[in-house]
Amino acid sequence: MRPLAELIRRNAHPGRLVWIGLRPDRRAAMEALAAGRIGPGGLEGDRARKGKRAVTLVQAEHLAVIGAFLGRGPVAPEVLRRNLVIAGINLVGLRGRAVGLGGAVLRITGPCAPCSGMEDALGAGGYAAVRGHGGMTAEVLAPGPVAIGDMLQPID
Repeated sequence: MRPLAELIRRNAHPGRLVWIGLRPDRRAAMEALAAGRIGPGGLEGDRARKGKRAVTLVQAEHLAVIGAFLGRGPVAPEVLRRNLVIAGINLVGLRGRAVGLGGAVLRITGPCAPCSGMEDALGAGGYAAVRGHGGMTAEVLAPGPVAIGDMLQPID
């Protein structure tokens, strides 16, 4: 039998960056990018964030889950207002770990809870639909470029 710590650190394969978005201002529309740069304070061009919440990530698979809770298809990534959409790896399972993404290194720091704006963006029940599926936050350990298709993988 394998120790729990070993099982926790295992992933079937790396994740893949499938969407990049920045929020130039608090209520401004999201801008989708093919590539960008993660600086010391987060995605360059994004509204000011620092520290443990510098970058926000959500799993692509959760877009369909949120939509299903609302009785429709997957929600568009820009509705959730997260910076990065990652497919193929469990972000919650990476909490507290350093991950490489493109030329950047991030540490997954914790959950990114929904705000009350989800009710406006998604309609009645929007806030409840996003709970537990709102993604994760990360701090920047090393700045660098990122682009659609980049792999996200733990650094051990």
